[in-house]
Amino acid sequence: MKFKITGLFVLLLWAVPSTAQEIKKVKLEEAIELSLQNSKKLKLSQAKIDAATAALQEALQKKLPNASVTGAYLRLSSANIDIKSNSNNSGGNGSAPPKVSQALYGILNISLPLYAGGKIRYGIESSRLLEKAVMLDAENDKDMLIQTTIESFANLFKAYSAVRLVKENLSQSQQRVKELTDLEKNGLLARNDLMKASLQSSQIELGLLDAENNLQLVNLNMDLLLGLPPATVMIPDTTGIEKKEDERVLEDYLQSAFANRKDMQALGYRQQASATGVKVVRGEKYPSLQLTGGYIAADIPKVITVTNAVNIGVGVSYNISSLWKTKAKVEQAAAAEKQLSLAVDMMHDDVQLEVSRNYLTLLSDRKKIEVNAKAVEQATENYRIVKNKFDNNLATLSELLDADVAQLQANLAYTLARADAFVAYHQLLRSAGLLAADLKK
Repeated sequence: MKFKITGLFVLLLWAVPSTAQEIKKVKLEEAIELSLQNSKKLKLSQAKIDAATAALQEALQKKLPNASVTGAYLRLSSANIDIKSNSNNSGGNGSAPPKVSQALYGILNISLPLYAGGKIRYGIESSRLLEKAVMLDAENDKDMLIQTTIESFANLFKAYSAVRLVKENLSQSQQRVKELTDLEKNGLLARNDLMKASLQSSQIELGLLDAENNLQLVNLNMDLLLGLPPATVMIPDTTGIEKKEDERVLEDYLQSAFANRKDMQALGYRQQASATGVKVVRGEKYPSLQLTGGYIAADIPKVITVTNAVNIGVGVSYNISSLWKTKAKVEQAAAAEKQLSLAVDMMHDDVQLEVSRNYLTLLSDRKKIEVNAKAVEQATENYRIVKNKFDNNLATLSELLDADVAQLQANLAYTLARADAFVAYHQLLRSAGLLAADLKK
């Protein structure tokens, strides 16, 4: 069964105070686009992606050579210089040792890591997995924002519809009171019956105030969500929004959820990163090997000058204390990996429950549309019959007022059921990881 949420809201402009406000008629697609452009949460998600990308670059840079330069100029005070040489040790009369008052030297050291127990390689792998997880988090945040926009758009539609229906009912009620007042003046109606009709009209008027207040709050929420000035009056244009034919059953949605849910994929990447983190910690127990090289230059006036002192070699370092200090770190990393593994299993169950609940909710809401459509027909016909009887003095005023209330409630229930089914369908798509793909169709 197809249903359309039609957008006949021209008569609803009275619902918002007539101040210097911008009136904006917005379609669902435009609302989604604006919310994505102005969302602070998505901007925060992008900042997290930038941070994860920077962390990956930092891990990659650990493969690059390390280089350091040291240089100094020294002033010496009465330094005693004793140069040992064979000529000095031969016992002859040597010259007096030079007086040194300054020294200058410079050292350049370069080292390239060749092996670090796998810490560099696994660190890069872990950072790359975490970057993917953060990107998927951003995609999930985007889906959640789209769903929030759809729900807010539907709430705006329901608020406008409620104001319209209540206003129409109030207009009918006020006209009824006017007619009954004439009857009461002519002695054709009891004063008590007139008071009943007037009381109902006052109650409808109070209901209209509540509906208008709710509309203003929903409108403000929509303005903030879309990044528009708070004074902007939003009018939902629901032209073209209709129920889409979808033959998929619950099992299809479940399989899609397990394959496409971004939050599940992100958690899976974090689990892999945690497993890689265990390898990083274990790598601390192994020695590290570096290719080293350097250049030394020094100048001590009247004593020695060193240039072109280039060195190259291989260095090995091993932290012996890692043999007894890494056990606790490994256990801690393994415990974190186990927690994430359990979290993946728990999310699998939660997703299955969420998709099933949303699927059943959609079926229920679509059934409510059919039931409420029949209720509208019945309430309309009932009011027509009771009104005809009342006009012919065959029904009481209380029966007429009850029929009027039932008609209003049926119309409201039908309007809300259509909006709820629209939201429920997209909620099901989101929980199955299909929302973004469906909106592109």
